[in-house]
Amino acid sequence: MADNYLEKRMEDYLQQQPTKRRAATLRRLLQHNRSYRGYDASFAVRDDQLRRIIEVATLCPSARNQQVLRFRPVLGEEADVVLKHIRLGGALPHLHLPYPGTEPRAFIVICSTVEESKYVDVDMGIVAQSMLLQAVEMGLGGICIGAFDVEPIVEALQLKYKPLLVLAIGRPKETISLVECEEGESLTYYRERGVHYVPKIKVDDIILK
Repeated sequence: MADNYLEKRMEDYLQQQPTKRRAATLRRLLQHNRSYRGYDASFAVRDDQLRRIIEVATLCPSARNQQVLRFRPVLGEEADVVLKHIRLGGALPHLHLPYPGTEPRAFIVICSTVEESKYVDVDMGIVAQSMLLQAVEMGLGGICIGAFDVEPIVEALQLKYKPLLVLAIGRPKETISLVECEEGESLTYYRERGVHYVPKIKVDDIILK
């Protein structure tokens, strides 16, 4: 009887705190949603996992509700082709990221059925972030890749529409840490002792007064 009473009291308490619980969950997802450049080669992303990530796009808002974005999942041998035509770690060219054996083995290529515009870009940003958050919730991670060779990827994947962004998806195999910084300080990410550090401007400096 006592156990049931305490359990019910706890359930009542949690039901009274819905906003707080949602905010904490979102914060944890955002903290773990980093731009991973190294992945666990022993883990193979499945087609159904990419589909689940892409499905998030059907829930996202779209400018004028045009829903012009299209998505191409990439696995297996096709991933090898895409890998040849992307560039990661542009701020650390001397490291030649990703390290051998940690390359991403799954991708989602984001295309648009219309010409790129500010509306398309806004949609793409919302969808890309939402997809990566979904990946984190699934125990995976990823990175948005804007530096890639368009034509070879279009030809290799026989794309009907021009690709605008590539998402790499996998199980992360690196440690990323956020570092608070002042406005005006360097925002270039860096690595020390195997840890990837990403400067983030502190909240007091991004609030306009």
